[in-house]
Parts: sequence; structure tokens; C-alpha cells
Amino acid sequence: MVEAFIGLGSNLGDGQANLLAAWQRLGQEPGVMLTALSHPYRTAPVGMVTSHWFTNAVGSIRTELSADKLLGVLLAIEIELGRNRAQGRDRAVDMDLLLYDAMVSDESYCTLPHPELARRLFVLAPLAELAPALVHPRLGRTVRELCDAAERSGQLVERHEWRDRGALCLR
Repeated sequence: MVEAFIGLGSNLGDGQANLLAAWQRLGQEPGVMLTALSHPYRTAPVGMVTSHWFTNAVGSIRTELSADKLLGVLLAIEIELGRNRAQGRDRAVDMDLLLYDAMVSDESYCTLPHPELARRLFVLAPLAELAPALVHPRLGRTVRELCDAAERSGQLVERHEWRDRGALCLR
């Protein structure tokens, strides 16, 4: 089994409920074991124009699935939970494969680590909760170092508590 980190985001509806539904659904997938989920973070939209703020979190899993297969599962869960890519950039659920062990890949279907990981505080802050000493496989810098740099750039995130901790369902 390998360790993978999943970014979760939502800016439509109840963000916390949407993220927990996606997390729970991922845990039902054969070959996936949920291991940890960060706090939820509220953030202003980055790189898009919308009035809807995001709720973001990062989860860690252990999996037997290949990176490509895991990415396919994430995309299927997004659709199952209401993501409509044709509708625009707002989304009920967004799930990104951030890291898959120390794998580096430039395949068009599966770029690893996620190409925006090192620049986005809304991903780095929750990832730093789970794995601050983890080294970015391309940059050779720890998640904590990348998070500190993103904080200095002026990006802001607000850490929140889960309303329903019982729903986290780690197994």
C-alpha cells in the first residue's frame, strides 16, 4: 500500500457537509483506507471570479490503487456528488490527487505532485497539519517550508472546526 494525499474543496451548498460526504464515499472504495483528515479551512476563491468562498481540507489515505486508478475514482466521486464541469468553475465537490508517495509524473492525465500544490495556502495549510515534514518530491522543500512561504505571500485561510466530528469515519 502507498500513502496518498487528497485535496478536497467545495464552494456550493454546505461546504463541510459536501467534503465529509466525499471523504466518506472515498472510504467505501475497495483498496482505500482513510487515515487522517485535516480541519476544514475557509478561503476566498483563488484564480477564479466567483462570490462563493471555498471550504477546503486535505485527507491522507493508504491505497492499493495505482495513481491513475485513484484519480479516476476521485473524478467519479465528484460527478456522483454533483460536480458538473460544464456548469462552470463553482463546484459542490472538488477532489485532487496531491501526492502519491514520492511519485513524480508528467502524464497529461495524472501530473504528480499536483502542479499547484506548492503555491496554494488553502492546500498547504491543511496538508501541513497532517505531514509538515513531508518533502515535496520535485522541490526538495518540506510542506511546512512551502506553507510558510505561501503565508508570507499574503494568502489567507481561516481554520475551522468540523461541526460533526463523528462523521469523519476514519478506518
